[in-house]
Amino acid sequence: MRDYELVAMINPEVDEEGVSKIIDKVTQSISSRGGTVEETKQWGKRKLAYPIEKFREADYVLTRFKLGPESVRELEAEVGASRDILRYLVVKVDD
Repeated sequence: MRDYELVAMINPEVDEEGVSKIIDKVTQSISSRGGTVEETKQWGKRKLAYPIEKFREADYVLTRFKLGPESVRELEAEVGASRDILRYLVVKVDD
């Protein structure tokens, strides 16, 4: 398993409970693929450099996790399919 970080920008119209549900769904997706979530940080609402889908801000969430490289694409597909996640980025963390 390798170390990864996922940064997701969530639609600012989603309330705190909805953001928590999205975080739980991502955590369950990682766990169901045999991975482990090490840390999740909510950075809160931040201004975007440019509008995305007419939004000028988004809720940022950072998730650090361990997962097999073959499962990362599946995770990205699932995260990308969510309408509430405006953008996301998964990067491998070097030791």
